[in-house]
Amino acid sequence: MLWEPHKAADRIVVVSDLHFGIDDRFAQNVDNRALFVEFLERLVEVGDVRELVIAGDFLDEWIVPLSYPAYNDSDAFYRQCIVNNQVVFDALNATIAAGVKVVYIPGNHDMLLTAPVLAEAMPQLVQAREGDGMGRYVTGDRGEIVIEHCHRYDAYSAPDMVSNRDLAGNGDTLLPPGYFYARLGTEWVAEGQPSNVVDYPKDVTAPDPADIDQSGAYLHYMLMTSVLLSEYTPNVGFDEKIFEMHIAGLEGTYSEYDLCPRMMDDGTISAPTLYRNFQRSWDERQTANLVNVKTSFIEAAKGISQAGYSRVQAGRQYLDDANGSIEVVVFGHTHKPDFHDFGGGRLYVNSGTWIDENLDADVTRTFAVVTTGAAGADAVALYTYEEDGQITDITQDRTDA
Repeated sequence: MLWEPHKAADRIVVVSDLHFGIDDRFAQNVDNRALFVEFLERLVEVGDVRELVIAGDFLDEWIVPLSYPAYNDSDAFYRQCIVNNQVVFDALNATIAAGVKVVYIPGNHDMLLTAPVLAEAMPQLVQAREGDGMGRYVTGDRGEIVIEHCHRYDAYSAPDMVSNRDLAGNGDTLLPPGYFYARLGTEWVAEGQPSNVVDYPKDVTAPDPADIDQSGAYLHYMLMTSVLLSEYTPNVGFDEKIFEMHIAGLEGTYSEYDLCPRMMDDGTISAPTLYRNFQRSWDERQTANLVNVKTSFIEAAKGISQAGYSRVQAGRQYLDDANGSIEVVVFGHTHKPDFHDFGGGRLYVNSGTWIDENLDADVTRTFAVVTTGAAGADAVALYTYEEDGQITDITQDRTDA
């Protein structure tokens, strides 16, 4: 067995960032798919698992190369994605039939996955949704555990119904900038990771630090040109119309030029077409995304490259409140398994990922186990599921990773 079973079904198992895709030629989770099915069978066998929570990025609409045919129906996309991973859905339905409650929470890579489509494939699945493209799940004997994907705190991955609203002329624009550079990165990998030289705008100058608005715009420019776009350089022209969009309110074809900030004629810094004045939408986006304690755009943007940002958000949103009911926070999203003891019996854990090759950490097939009713550090553990079917406790290795 995976572990010595408890007498009561008091374990809550959390997996996230499974990233099952529509086509095995470019999906991130192919080799580990069979191991995940085996893992589900062994969870049932152990007998003390009360709940299995899939904390976002279950399926993936972002890791798709630019050469993939454009489509206008995300529901049809996800139905085909389910067909491609039918063995996983069969195993999850069997897990439910065996008495384990299975819960799904949306992530950023599957924010357009609708409840009816999932319900067709898994009628007894519990879906923890709030608003579009996100959710959180409170569980445990005392309501002491909260689980969410964590993308609502990420300026580049949070649902964005604001930035492109005027461009699209509708309120359906949900995809954040992360969608576009994920598509670009997938194309780059598909092309063998070429070193294409991209001539990004170089006329942008740093503003007066006292100008918070333009300092945010300048940070966005620096991140887009020095990190997000420049990390992936497929053989496409900077102004080549490569993103053909007929989903999430967008109807058009766009280039890197359209979403890369530059100096505008009025002296401000902004992208010309997509995500114009991106820093200015963040406050409204946080309101729409039901963020408990807001973060400045500058902190949120810098957070994409800071290992401890998710841990900070676990504290800020939940655990810093000594009078709050939440004792354990479980996030995903970063692909980096992490454990942190805030003291006073308040714990944070990141469940990591199951993708075949995790470039963000040196480990994959990780999961968190929370024992409801337990107190302090004994309540949470992090594990890897090994290829031989054994598990390895990595909690100490990943403390403040």
